[in-house]
Amino acid sequence: MTSNIKIKRINSEISSIIIDEPKTYNSLSFKNLSDLLKSLKKLDADKKTKVIIIQGAGKGFSAGHNLKEVRSLKKKDKYQKLFNLCSKVMLQIVEGKKPVIAKVHGAAFAAGCQLVASCDLAYSTKDSLFATPGVNIGLFCSTPMVAVSRKINRKPMMQMLLTGEPIKANYAKEIGLINDHFSKSKLNDEVLKVAKKIASKSNLTIKIGKQAFYKQLEMPLRKAYAHTSKMMTVNMMAMDAKEGISAFLEKRQPNWKHK
Repeated sequence: MTSNIKIKRINSEISSIIIDEPKTYNSLSFKNLSDLLKSLKKLDADKKTKVIIIQGAGKGFSAGHNLKEVRSLKKKDKYQKLFNLCSKVMLQIVEGKKPVIAKVHGAAFAAGCQLVASCDLAYSTKDSLFATPGVNIGLFCSTPMVAVSRKINRKPMMQMLLTGEPIKANYAKEIGLINDHFSKSKLNDEVLKVAKKIASKSNLTIKIGKQAFYKQLEMPLRKAYAHTSKMMTVNMMAMDAKEGISAFLEKRQPNWKHK
């Protein structure tokens, strides 16, 4: 069976994962989630890839779960399996070593909005829409809210969840769901600009920093400082930190050991 999840290498350091099933608005079906997880793991293990971009083909980013598939499941264990798999994909993005950027156009709804929120960075077109619309079909967006509520404040989150109404890109930026929005003609260049900037940094430093960032968020203040002090020490003992500091003091470009 051919996969709807395509990997495209943009250059030697940046790879893109494309959800390519426009006829279902890039739904996050069992098959697509499973292939998305495999692709994320593959790129996370790939030594050349430094930054991963996720995007959708066709009219938009992703409408979330495939409701025809959801309706056909019928059994409790099958529902549980689907939602567990979706959670595994989101955790892989957060717990993976590489920064992941969502490049959004059109709609990012329900689990599609969850996917955007799970990414480390997110950029969209000006006409993009974001929603957790489960309440409209009697299925509260409980798993999507885990990712989204960790990126935005409670009041706008509850408004999205309780009304099911979509929000526009400018408001999504205002509340912190996305980093920025651009015209359709500029989005690709702007995302690549950010990806190239990140790719120019030390791979090891980015890995240590990303993992420490998410871990400390879940900790009480005192524990967070103890953990990050430990991680700063680990980072400082690496050759890249020594090289970076020397390069800064010597006013030259660093020559990273961990490319």
